[in-house]
Amino acid sequence: MITVYTTNSCSSCKKAIKWLKDHQIKFTEKNLFTEPITKQDIKIMLENTENGFDDIISTRSKVFQNLNVSIDDMTYNELVDFIISNPSVLRRPIIVDDRKMQIGYIDD
Repeated sequence: MITVYTTNSCSSCKKAIKWLKDHQIKFTEKNLFTEPITKQDIKIMLENTENGFDDIISTRSKVFQNLNVSIDDMTYNELVDFIISNPSVLRRPIIVDDRKMQIGYIDD
């Protein structure tokens, strides 16, 4: 099953959801602000990345910059807890199934 991690204010998230619906692809939407992300969610994301946390964390996000943290100085568990406490640092949308993951949405 496909899971799409979104937020309400994300225009790319809305486009990705519309594309999936238009193509009649079944999915589950998980809003990062209304449904807490879990350690298992993050583990599944990381299993489908090439560069680990660097692929899923948006270091350009305001929250990330305001917190003044360095992901290079954090352990795996610290980073997971950081994401759970600050889900807005994740890139969006994140679309994942049991075999692969897509981050972002491009019209094509």
